[in-house]
Amino acid sequence: MYTLGVRDHLMIAHSFQGEVFGPAQRLHGATYVVDMEFRRAQLDPDGLVVDIGLASQTLQRLLSELNYRNLDDVPAFAGRNTTTEFLAREIFLRMQAAIVAGELGPHAKGLSALCVTLNESHIAWASYEAALI
Repeated sequence: MYTLGVRDHLMIAHSFQGEVFGPAQRLHGATYVVDMEFRRAQLDPDGLVVDIGLASQTLQRLLSELNYRNLDDVPAFAGRNTTTEFLAREIFLRMQAAIVAGELGPHAKGLSALCVTLNESHIAWASYEAALI
Protein backbone atom coordinates (compact mmCIF):
# COMPACT_ATOMS: atom_id res chain seq x y z
CA MET A 1 0.00 0.00 0.00
CA TYR A 2 1.36 3.42 -0.99
CA THR A 3 0.71 6.45 1.22
CA LEU A 4 1.07 10.17 0.62
CA GLY A 5 0.55 12.64 3.46
CA VAL A 6 -0.15 16.35 3.61
CA ARG A 7 -0.41 18.58 6.68
CA ASP A 8 -2.15 21.82 7.63
CA HIS A 9 -3.69 23.29 10.77
CA LEU A 10 -7.05 24.37 12.12
CA MET A 11 -7.99 26.78 14.93
CA ILE A 12 -11.46 26.52 16.44
CA ALA A 13 -13.52 27.29 19.53
CA HIS A 14 -16.18 25.00 20.98
CA SER A 15 -17.71 23.64 24.16
CA PHE A 16 -18.92 20.19 25.14
CA GLN A 17 -22.05 18.86 26.79
CA GLY A 18 -21.77 16.23 29.52
CA GLU A 19 -20.08 15.91 32.87
CA VAL A 20 -17.41 13.62 31.40
CA PHE A 21 -15.89 16.73 29.79
CA GLY A 22 -15.32 18.58 33.08
CA PRO A 23 -14.03 22.11 32.47
CA ALA A 24 -14.21 21.60 28.69
CA GLN A 25 -17.97 22.11 29.02
CA ARG A 26 -17.07 25.80 28.99
CA LEU A 27 -16.13 27.54 25.75
CA HIS A 28 -12.49 26.89 24.93
CA GLY A 29 -10.18 26.92 21.93
CA ALA A 30 -8.17 24.26 20.17
CA THR A 31 -5.46 24.34 17.56
CA TYR A 32 -5.08 21.13 15.61
CA VAL A 33 -2.28 20.02 13.33
CA VAL A 34 -4.16 18.06 10.68
CA ASP A 35 -2.42 15.17 8.92
CA MET A 36 -4.16 13.58 5.97
CA GLU A 37 -2.87 10.35 4.45
CA PHE A 38 -4.05 9.14 1.06
CA ARG A 39 -3.65 5.41 0.33
CA ARG A 40 -3.68 3.25 -2.79
CA ALA A 41 -2.39 -0.18 -3.77
CA GLN A 42 -0.96 0.88 -7.15
CA LEU A 43 0.47 4.21 -8.26
CA ASP A 44 -1.50 6.18 -10.83
CA PRO A 45 -0.28 6.50 -14.47
CA ASP A 46 1.94 9.45 -13.43
CA GLY A 47 3.60 7.40 -10.68
CA LEU A 48 1.74 9.21 -7.89
CA VAL A 49 -0.54 8.35 -5.01
CA VAL A 50 -2.27 11.69 -5.59
CA ASP A 51 -1.20 15.13 -6.79
CA ILE A 52 0.40 16.62 -3.66
CA GLY A 53 -0.38 20.18 -4.76
CA LEU A 54 -4.07 19.48 -5.28
CA ALA A 55 -4.21 17.48 -2.03
CA SER A 56 -2.64 20.36 -0.08
CA GLN A 57 -4.86 23.00 -1.69
CA THR A 58 -8.01 20.99 -1.14
CA LEU A 59 -7.17 20.29 2.50
CA GLN A 60 -6.50 23.99 3.09
CA ARG A 61 -9.83 24.91 1.47
CA LEU A 62 -11.76 22.35 3.51
CA LEU A 63 -10.18 23.49 6.76
CA SER A 64 -10.83 27.15 5.92
CA GLU A 65 -14.57 26.39 6.14
CA LEU A 66 -14.09 25.66 9.87
CA ASN A 67 -11.00 27.71 10.73
CA TYR A 68 -11.45 30.53 13.28
CA ARG A 69 -15.05 29.45 13.91
CA ASN A 70 -16.96 28.70 17.06
CA LEU A 71 -18.22 25.23 16.17
CA ASP A 72 -21.10 25.68 18.63
CA ASP A 73 -22.51 28.13 16.06
CA VAL A 74 -22.31 25.80 13.04
CA PRO A 75 -25.88 24.63 12.29
CA ALA A 76 -24.74 21.26 10.91
CA PHE A 77 -23.12 20.49 14.28
CA ALA A 78 -26.09 21.50 16.46
CA GLY A 79 -26.49 19.18 19.43
CA ARG A 80 -23.19 17.37 18.71
CA ASN A 81 -20.02 17.33 20.76
CA THR A 82 -17.39 18.42 18.25
CA THR A 83 -14.70 16.23 19.76
CA THR A 84 -11.38 15.61 18.08
CA GLU A 85 -12.69 12.22 16.94
CA PHE A 86 -15.87 13.77 15.51
CA LEU A 87 -13.88 16.41 13.62
CA ALA A 88 -11.49 13.83 12.15
CA ARG A 89 -14.45 12.01 10.59
CA GLU A 90 -16.06 15.27 9.44
CA ILE A 91 -12.87 16.30 7.62
CA PHE A 92 -12.62 12.78 6.13
CA LEU A 93 -16.17 13.05 4.75
CA ARG A 94 -15.47 16.48 3.26
CA MET A 95 -12.29 15.25 1.54
CA GLN A 96 -14.09 12.14 0.29
CA ALA A 97 -16.72 14.41 -1.31
CA ALA A 98 -13.96 16.53 -2.89
CA ILE A 99 -12.34 13.41 -4.36
CA VAL A 100 -15.68 12.23 -5.82
CA ALA A 101 -16.21 15.74 -7.26
CA GLY A 102 -12.86 15.49 -9.08
CA GLU A 103 -11.07 18.21 -7.10
CA LEU A 104 -7.92 16.09 -6.72
CA GLY A 105 -7.76 15.17 -10.41
CA PRO A 106 -9.12 12.24 -12.40
CA HIS A 107 -6.66 9.67 -11.05
CA ALA A 108 -7.64 10.35 -7.42
CA LYS A 109 -10.67 8.13 -7.97
CA GLY A 110 -8.20 5.22 -7.72
CA LEU A 111 -7.46 6.01 -4.08
CA SER A 112 -8.51 3.18 -1.79
CA ALA A 113 -8.44 4.75 1.68
CA LEU A 114 -7.92 7.95 3.59
CA CYS A 115 -6.75 8.59 7.15
CA VAL A 116 -7.27 11.93 8.91
CA THR A 117 -5.40 12.61 12.14
CA LEU A 118 -6.01 15.66 14.30
CA ASN A 119 -3.07 16.30 16.61
CA GLU A 120 -4.44 18.20 19.59
CA SER A 121 -1.04 18.43 21.26
CA HIS A 122 2.31 16.66 21.28
CA ILE A 123 0.79 13.97 23.53
CA ALA A 124 -2.81 13.58 22.28
CA TRP A 125 -4.42 12.94 18.90
CA ALA A 126 -7.33 11.19 17.24
CA SER A 127 -7.77 9.69 13.79
CA TYR A 128 -10.48 8.49 11.46
CA GLU A 129 -9.57 6.04 8.70
CA ALA A 130 -11.80 4.24 6.22
CA ALA A 131 -11.98 2.93 2.68
CA LEU A 132 -13.14 5.43 0.10
CA ILE A 133 -16.42 4.81 -1.68
